[in-house]
Order: sequence, then structure tokens, then C-alpha cells
Amino acid sequence: MTDAAPVDAAAAGDGRVWATARAFRLWLDAANGTGDAELTCRVLKLTEEAGEVAGAWIGLLGQNPRKGVTHTRDDVAAELADVAFTALVAIESLGLDARTVLDGCADKVHARIAPADRLPS
Repeated sequence: MTDAAPVDAAAAGDGRVWATARAFRLWLDAANGTGDAELTCRVLKLTEEAGEVAGAWIGLLGQNPRKGVTHTRDDVAAELADVAFTALVAIESLGLDARTVLDGCADKVHARIAPADRLPS
């Protein structure tokens, strides 16, 4: 990521995720452009990453008798994080603020929880 916009010290902590997603999007924009074909690839990248989660889970369960157990829960979690981060980059690539979109999603999901079980607002 040498040509990416730098993630400064102010972006540390919680803000680091959002700043890095935006910086990665800017790096991809500069390297690959922003046409529909490129945006399609960024959205489809989610499917590729989800497949890696499936492979890690299968490896954790040892479902393939030829290979046995090949992954750990940490491996599965790392692959899930790749999916989440790839989604943030895809959202940013659509010209939207990933944090705002994710906050909206959290609000929608939170509204589904029974009122007694909801987090305080």
C-alpha cells in the first residue's frame, strides 16, 4: 500500500478501521480506476472472501478426511474479518461513508431485538 493515502496518528483506535478502509479505496481507485467493471470486482471480492471463510470452517471441522483439521477458530475469525473489511472497502468504493452505512445497519438490527434486551441508546 505504498501509494495509499497515509493513515495518520489521529486515525488510531476505532477510527483506524474507517480511515484504512478509505485509504485502501483511494489506493484501488488510483491503481484500477472507478468504472463499473472495477466496482463490480470490488463487490464480487466479497464472495471470494466468503469462500475463504467457508474453507477455513471446513478445515476447522476436519470435514475433508484427506486433509483433516487444517484451521483454527482464529483462522476462521481472521477470514471473517477479511470479509468485513472487504465490505467496508466496497461501501467506500460506492462513494458512501462506510461508518455511516454500518451505523445504519446496526440501528436496523438493534430495532429487531426485543425491547427488554436492547442496549441503552
